Amino acid sequence: MSAPTVLITGTSTGIGLETAVGAARAGWRTVATLRDPARADRLRAAADAAGVGDLLEVRRLDVVDQAEAAACVAEVVARHGRLDAVINNAGAGHVGTLERETVDVVRAVMEVNFFGVLHVTRAALPHLRATRGRLITVTSVGGVVGQPFNEAYCAAKFAVEGFMESLAPVAATLGVSVTVIEPGAVASEFVANVGLDAEAAVAAAGVYGPALRAYLDRTAAAFAGAQSPADAAAAVVATLVDPEPAPRVQTSPAARQFVGVKLADPDGLGVTALTAGWVR
Repeated sequence: MSAPTVLITGTSTGIGLETAVGAARAGWRTVATLRDPARADRLRAAADAAGVGDLLEVRRLDVVDQAEAAACVAEVVARHGRLDAVINNAGAGHVGTLERETVDVVRAVMEVNFFGVLHVTRAALPHLRATRGRLITVTSVGGVVGQPFNEAYCAAKFAVEGFMESLAPVAATLGVSVTVIEPGAVASEFVANVGLDAEAAVAAAGVYGPALRAYLDRTAAAFAGAQSPADAAAAVVATLVDPEPAPRVQTSPAARQFVGVKLADPDGLGVTALTAGWVR
């Protein structure tokens, strides 16, 4: 029997890169996708160093493009004859608040972090049904707990969590398991890719400047002790190979504790007490 095939999005750096290498190391034929294949050198080098370069295939995929997502999935199935798992990892961070940015900016955040997931998932589901496969989506603790100056990002991640939680029992009737993976702070280029000039952002924030400064200072401290991408990816790969994966997985004890505040907080006072301190 041929090796099972997994398609992973957003694999140029961080959790995606480490997950792609880890999946190949676990014996999966790994199709690692990224928006710009010119940035695949680090991924290929890591796969070769792990001795799994022959199991890893790089493909271009911009998840925002629905037609491209459908074509990519179809090409993978045509080449390998099957699709056993999808790991939705592609995403983009964003820091801002509604009064200081346009709705179009918020919409763009949703396109990448929510609709990009839907495009790949919709294309993959018929093939996952055929293999009784699994659908894994990397969200964030920000998909459970709303965080200051992450309004658009958390909205997108909340949407993904709600979508997947609702899809899970439906997909299960046809043999497809659905899991969301919730990392906390991870020391990766994801943060740098937000593209935020902190001083310029605070200066442009108007009346929100003091709160934004407090938030950025707190966040810098949090990411200084963040989980490594390899550790976070290990939780994703463990879910990929788990015979009975859980619907929700946190990648660290800190992430588990953080989302636990929300899940045990029916009136919301615990969450607001926690996050209020981030902006003071």
